[in-house]
Formats: sequence, structure tokens, C-alpha cells
Amino acid sequence: MQLDLLSALNVERAARRAAVLVTNLKGGEQRLVREADVAADPLGEALQSRLRAGKSGMVEQDGQSFFLTVQEPPVRLVAIGAVHISQALAPLAKIAGLDVTIIDPRTAFATPERFEGVRLVPDWPDAAFAAQPLDRFTAIAALTHDPKIDDLALAGALRADCFYIGALGSRKSHAARLGRLAEQGFDDAALGRIHAPIGLDIGAVSPAEIAVSILGEIIASLRKKPLRSNAPMQAVGSLA
Repeated sequence: MQLDLLSALNVERAARRAAVLVTNLKGGEQRLVREADVAADPLGEALQSRLRAGKSGMVEQDGQSFFLTVQEPPVRLVAIGAVHISQALAPLAKIAGLDVTIIDPRTAFATPERFEGVRLVPDWPDAAFAAQPLDRFTAIAALTHDPKIDDLALAGALRADCFYIGALGSRKSHAARLGRLAEQGFDDAALGRIHAPIGLDIGAVSPAEIAVSILGEIIASLRKKPLRSNAPMQAVGSLA
């Protein structure tokens, strides 16, 4: 690999931005396509599909073969609330390959004994996000039922364009939540990105079942829908 391409890839990696290294298998020429440039690239649809799947692979177009090397940052799950659902969600998400963090300012709940092996941040969401900023490769699950905590997290997630934003609570609670967030300047399009009630509708009852439904919804958002970016990106079908 050319040194300039390697340097450019490292810049994207450090910034937690996705990129694809395109290699022409006939001549060996390589070029780097940054995520923001995917839509305008001649291989845009194939690049989009690979980014969606998070997997490298070969593609053929116009009689030429290319190998697409996908580089994506680790996908993060930030659960707001050291609650029973989070206790079930954290190990499930880790098995699925997500980098899990639990944020809760209530130190009586956010203890290592209750979340062994999980990164805990016993702080308010806005302070935690200042130390570790959110991005669009982050999923947020607001689970405290406490507007003072959840609203801070949801506002931060909307501003950061997180790929998944979900919130626990009844439809009545969510309506009130939308009103509070609207007062902060979020429009209907932004507020429509919040999944509430959180999780897939699988009839979940117990904390463990709700955790499964949340994780399923997160994976669906990651793999089946286009990730948002500053540049428009077309939806594409599944990989061949």
C-alpha cells in the first residue's frame, strides 16, 4: 500500500470515520474512498453495501474486478441507566460485537459488582459525552425513566447523529418527552428518529426479553438502513 494511502486511512481511523480502500485486481491500482464521498463514487452502490455489512469483499463492474477493503470504527452502544435491562443488554451486546458503556450518575446503581467487565461512567450524560463524544457509529439506549437523565442523553444523541436512538417509556411519557425536546429546538424530523417504545415489538416482558428486543432493533438499524452522514447516501439492497 502506498504510504499516502496508509496515512489517509490512519487519519480516518483516528477520527472514527469509515473508509474503503479500492484495489483494481487487474492492475493493482489503489485509491481511498472516504465515507462522505461514497455516494458520488462510480462504485457507490457496491461501496454502500459493503459499508452497510461492515465486510470487505470483491465486486465486479464494467468488466473489471475490484477488492473493497472496508475500514469502520467499532460500533458503540451507550446505555443510559444502570438498570436491570442494562444488566441483560450489556453482555448480549458484547457478544454481538458492540463496545458497551453504561452511563448513570446514580452511583448506587452504577457499580462494578452489578456490571462486571462493563465500562461504567458514573456521571451525567452531558459530562460523559464531553469526555467521550458521540458519533454516528454509536447507538444510544435511554433506560432510566428519569427525564432529567434521559433527556440529556437523547439531546446529545440527536446532535451527534447517532445511528440508533431509543428510549424506554410509555407512549404518554414519550409524548411529553417530545414536547420537552421540541422546546430545545429539535424539529419533527429529528424527533422522529427516536425509537419509542424502545425495541422490536416481540411482546417482550422481562428485562432480558426487552434487552433482546433492543439489541435486535439496534442491529436492524445498523445493517438494514443507511447510516446517516453529512453527504446524502442512497439505500441499497442486500449483498449478493
